[in-house]
Amino acid sequence: MPATFWGRVAYILERNGESFLRGAGNTMLIALVSTFIGCIIGFAVGIVQTIPTDRKKNPIKWVLIGIVKFILNVYVEVFRGTPMMAQAMFIYFGSAALFNINMGMWQAAFFIVSINTGAYMAETVRGGILSIDPGQTEGAKAIGMTHFQTMINVILPQALRNIMPQIGNNLIINIKDTCVLSVIGIVELFYTTKGVAGALYTYFEAFTIAMVIYFVLTFACSRILRVWENKMDGPDNFDLATTDTLAHTSGMYKFNDKNMVGDLNSDSREGR
Repeated sequence: MPATFWGRVAYILERNGESFLRGAGNTMLIALVSTFIGCIIGFAVGIVQTIPTDRKKNPIKWVLIGIVKFILNVYVEVFRGTPMMAQAMFIYFGSAALFNINMGMWQAAFFIVSINTGAYMAETVRGGILSIDPGQTEGAKAIGMTHFQTMINVILPQALRNIMPQIGNNLIINIKDTCVLSVIGIVELFYTTKGVAGALYTYFEAFTIAMVIYFVLTFACSRILRVWENKMDGPDNFDLATTDTLAHTSGMYKFNDKNMVGDLNSDSREGR
């Protein structure tokens, strides 16, 4: 074993580099798949939670949707209010003891992280939907759209841009929080690092390597998601599309301040 710190780090990487890469790969697999599934769960729950109901018009529908909303609210509050490590222990070991369901470690890992992410995403989606101007919903309903059609075609495309940062935040959190799955035996990055550190009694060196790997993974994902957000914003300048034959068909417009007094109907392109 080398005497210097960096020498020991190099020794650990040379001896266990493949194990670290395998653990990092498992971490990213669980985080990516579970975040994707969690987003689907969150969107579904968020849409249901924002379904409008009228007790006077349809009392049966009001009662049924109220029951569904109550169940979903319980789900959201329970999984947002308890730590993921406790959820992992309860689901993995409790499902076999209470319901005789023997889940594999990987099945349990994807399930645990997905439903945990779904609970957080549900509140994010609900907030994103409510942040859209109510006039958008009223306009959609005025042309005969159902609530589902309004959500899919009008509200969610606008809300998606608002909640994109939180989706990226959930992915980064999941990359880090997969370490709690070591309690059910998942060989991810933290589990691998703990094994290497215990075998060589080099905890400081091994976890320094793990911290660097976690940082590289989270930083790369945050940069990629930032680029995606910028693409969703669109260009800063764009041509105005119009069907008005009395107006120009392209370009950026403004009123000509010099002519406003004499002719309020005149307009011009920038620079003219």
